[in-house]
Amino acid sequence: MKKSYKIEVDCANCANKMEEAARRTPGVKDAVVNFMMLKMNVEFEDGQDAKAVMQAVRANCKKVEDDCEIYL
Repeated sequence: MKKSYKIEVDCANCANKMEEAARRTPGVKDAVVNFMMLKMNVEFEDGQDAKAVMQAVRANCKKVEDDCEIYL
């Protein structure tokens, strides 16, 4: 399953950090951040609860970029 989320991030480097943090989150098959569009596209592994995984993605992104936001 793929979903798109609106994000708030200050710079392209920070967006790259968010993308890597999202990709390392268990339950995420792939993640791509588009800094210009301020969107994150996430592909979930089969059988995963998207809401629960996205809570973990948000927590991981906050660790690398504390002023970022993902609107769930």
